[in-house]
Amino acid sequence: MPPRRTRPVANRALAALIEQAGWTHAATARQVNAVAAESGERIHYDRSAVGHWLTGTVPRPEAVHAAVEAFRRRLNRPDLRPAHLGWPDPGVPPPPDDPWRGDPVARLAGLGEDDLLNRRTVLTAGTFTLAALSGLADAGTRGPARRPVGRPGAGDVVRVRAVTASFADLDDRYGGGHARQAVAAYLSREVTPLLANATGRSRPDLFTAAAELSYLAAYMAMDAGANALAQRYYISTVRLADEAGDLVLRATALRSMAVQAAELGHDGEALALADAAASVLGGRGPGRTLAWITGMRAETHAAAGTRWDALNLLRSTETQLERADSAPESEWTGNYRRESLEHQIGLTLTRLGDHATAARHFAASMRARRPVETRTRALIGLRTAHAYLRAGDPEQAAVTALLLRDDVPLISSARVGDELRRLRAGWQRHRSNPLVAEADLAMAGRS
Repeated sequence: MPPRRTRPVANRALAALIEQAGWTHAATARQVNAVAAESGERIHYDRSAVGHWLTGTVPRPEAVHAAVEAFRRRLNRPDLRPAHLGWPDPGVPPPPDDPWRGDPVARLAGLGEDDLLNRRTVLTAGTFTLAALSGLADAGTRGPARRPVGRPGAGDVVRVRAVTASFADLDDRYGGGHARQAVAAYLSREVTPLLANATGRSRPDLFTAAAELSYLAAYMAMDAGANALAQRYYISTVRLADEAGDLVLRATALRSMAVQAAELGHDGEALALADAAASVLGGRGPGRTLAWITGMRAETHAAAGTRWDALNLLRSTETQLERADSAPESEWTGNYRRESLEHQIGLTLTRLGDHATAARHFAASMRARRPVETRTRALIGLRTAHAYLRAGDPEQAAVTALLLRDDVPLISSARVGDELRRLRAGWQRHRSNPLVAEADLAMAGRS
C-alpha cells in the first residue's frame, strides 16, 4: 500500500502509470534506480522521492529517462515519453538510432569517440534497451562494399591482436574500469581507419581482429557498469563478425550478451540470446567454445524455471569440455577451463536455489584461478561468500571474504562492487559474530 499522503497529488499522469504498473512507491524507486544503473548512473531514490514526484517535483534528467524506460518495459509501451509521466523533456539527447543498421565501421568509430571524448553523454543518452535485442533477427547481412584507400595487411592484424591481448591482460588483473579510455582511443583512432581501407585477403582477418577488440571493449564497459555502452559494443562485435564471416565470434558475442541480460535481470532475453548463440554454431565449432555456450544455456534455463533442462545442459557442458582437444590458450573466445565450468555450475545452482552446493562449486572455481585473474577471482570469491551466507553459514562467508581483502582494493569493477555491497547488506544481522564483524570491517570502504 502506498503511504498516506499529506499533500495532494499534483502529477496525476505519473500516479496513473504507477497504478497501471501495479508498483508501490518503493518498487517504483527500485525500478528507476535499476534502469539508471544499467547506463552507469548510480542513483538512490526511495519511496519518499516518488512521493515528491507525485506532488510536483521533477527529478534530474537521468532519472526522468530511467523512469520512462522502466515504465516502457513494465507496460510494454515503447511510445512512452517524459510527457506521459507528467514531466517536461529534460533535453538530454535521444538514444542513438538502430545500432543494427548503417555502416558498421562508421558506427564503431563514432561509438569509440563518444566513449573516449564524451562519456557523460554516451552514458546518459540511452539505456540498455530490450528493443535493441530484436535486431538480432535481421542481423547477419553484409554491409556495402567500401572503396579501398590503403592496403592494410597481415602485419596490421598481428598488431591489433597483440594490443588486444595486452588490454585483456589489464582487464583480467584490474577490472573493466581500468584503461577503458585507452581501449576506446585505440579502437576508434587506430583500428577503424584500417577497416575503412581493408581489401583483399587480409580483410576478413582484420575485421575479426577488430571484432575481438570491440568484444573486449564491450566486456570492459559491462564490468565498469556502463551497460548501455556495452550493449552497443556487443552489437558492433556481432556486425563486424558478420563482415568477417566469423560464426564463432558472432556466437561468442551473443553468449556474452546473454550474460549481460542475465545479470541485469532480463531472464527471458538472456535465454533467447544463449539459445541464439548455440544456434549460430549448430553443434559445430571448437569444443571449448561449445561448452562455454552450453553452460550459459544451462544457467538461463535454470532462471526460466526449467530445472531438468538446466541440469541436462550442465551434463552436456561437462561432456563437451572433457572432449575438447585443444589447449585453452589456443582459443581466444573459448578459453573455457574446468574452473570456468565450476563457476557456471555455481551460477546455475544459485538460480535453482541450491546455495550450499553452489558455494562449493564457486569455491572450487575461485581456488583454481590463475594469478593474473585478479578480478575474476574476486568476483567469484564474493559470489562464493554470498552463497555460503544464503546457505546459512555466515562464518564461512566471512572467512571467504577475508581471503579477498588484498585483491578487492586493486580492482576497478562495478560488478565486484555490486557483489560486495550485496554481501555486506546480507550479513548485517550476523555482525555480532566476531568473524563477520572482522570481515565487514576489512571490506568497509571498498564497496
